[in-house]
Amino acid sequence: MDFQKLITRLDEEFVQTIVGKDVLSILNILDPNLSRLQKLQEVLLTIYSPLELIQDKDIRNLFIDVLKVEEIKDLSNKLGVNFDDNVYSNLKKINYNKDYEKSILYEFLGINLPEKEKPLELEYKENISCNYPLFLHQREALTEVSTKLYTDNRKVLLHMPTGSGKTRTAMNAVCNHLRYSEPTLVIWFANTEELCGQAYEEFSKAWKYLGNRELKTVKFWGASKENISEVRDGVIIAGLAKTYELLKSDLSIFSKLATRLTLIVMDEAHMSIAPTYKSILEILTSSNSSLLGLSATPGRTWNDPTADIELADFFDRRKVTLKIEGFSNPVEYLIDRGYLAKILNRPLLYSSGLKLTPKDIDYLKDYLQLPEDILQRISEDKQRNIRIIQEIENLIERHKRIILFAINVEHSNLLATILQARSVNAFSITSKTDPAQRKELIKLFKSDDSQSLVLCNYGILTTGFDAPKTSCAVIARPTDSLVLYSQMVGRAIRGTNAGGNSEAEIVTVIDTALPGFDKIESAFFNWEDVWN
Repeated sequence: MDFQKLITRLDEEFVQTIVGKDVLSILNILDPNLSRLQKLQEVLLTIYSPLELIQDKDIRNLFIDVLKVEEIKDLSNKLGVNFDDNVYSNLKKINYNKDYEKSILYEFLGINLPEKEKPLELEYKENISCNYPLFLHQREALTEVSTKLYTDNRKVLLHMPTGSGKTRTAMNAVCNHLRYSEPTLVIWFANTEELCGQAYEEFSKAWKYLGNRELKTVKFWGASKENISEVRDGVIIAGLAKTYELLKSDLSIFSKLATRLTLIVMDEAHMSIAPTYKSILEILTSSNSSLLGLSATPGRTWNDPTADIELADFFDRRKVTLKIEGFSNPVEYLIDRGYLAKILNRPLLYSSGLKLTPKDIDYLKDYLQLPEDILQRISEDKQRNIRIIQEIENLIERHKRIILFAINVEHSNLLATILQARSVNAFSITSKTDPAQRKELIKLFKSDDSQSLVLCNYGILTTGFDAPKTSCAVIARPTDSLVLYSQMVGRAIRGTNAGGNSEAEIVTVIDTALPGFDKIESAFFNWEDVWN
């Protein structure tokens, strides 16, 4: 069966159910022709993969309803369901979670099941030479870091802005440590699989040039089942969530690790004082191993010094900050030398009339974001979404790669769907996106395709995503977290010397009644008073 042809059987009511009333409402306001059945059918498979549609029970049942009698008979025979007056209802009752039933349904509908990822294996690097240089300002930061790592309480946070080579500088510190200590064990923590993957690839490159022996490098994130307690000489790249699960299940492994570890690296160091992650670090540093934190934003908030002081105290207020002679702010230097793009900040003002209650304000202080019900109301604001759509349509006239940060999954899909309906090359990536489709969309976004492309996302591309050609970011989600805001902006400001652009445009939707940010330049020194 051809799944695309099956889509054309869906009547207007079915298609509207899948697309959603909010999309239809906005399309009717912008151009009623865009909400016609044929146009919506075309858009469906652009925004949603067949796999994503069929995995949704309600949508799957709609497709079962449009199957012809002879097709239903064929499907029921394959699944061993009685072909009687209740056959449609009985087919809908199957949950299709078991591999057998799932494979039959998907094959019947002409949908390819994604291949299961193979378990990660222990990997080795050998035959290593030396050639991994640093710029002067990076070497000076490395020298200061190396001094603090091995004196007093052996803790230090390396504070370097996005695009200044923070990871490369840290990898030099790791390689130096491994060369002068043998055998020894280093663990590098990151909070996402993307950041873990980047760290693994960067260490592989660094050790190839700077190393002095064959060394085990272990991937411990995602599906990995490696026994990390057996590693005595090497580097473990570990996901924080996976490590915490291990801590809960077998504390003895951590006792073994603590006796062998001599250096711990914590990427996105502002997360160090989160209770779950803090417990990991405290156990592993109990045997006097050194702790190196990495951050472009060495704080937890922008206006609550309590949490920021806790972070500074955790690192004993020992911070190495990038210093450039002749420049008061290293960001200015990075822009001047083309490592970062010149940033054009442009607010998109919108007044929704929302008023925060004292309870809402307390929630904002505790969680650095608005309550879910407030965010949901903002994401469904038709006029706000129309303003965003119109802004994107203006931006594609001068940008080839635009990344948009949405409020939630539904908001990301809504904006991408409407843009597609209006002939804009737009896609949505969320936690619900089929992994195979996600890889293809990111590959397309990073490609040299000359067509303008808009990538809407929620909760996926704030860290661990490197697409230097991105020249514009649209921050369409309110946030009171300067750390998160900095991470989002960082996706679009790679300069020409980093394979990026000479200029970057940052459009921030400013909800005038709500707190938030409209520019990033002052972020680098926002927390200096806490650390001094």
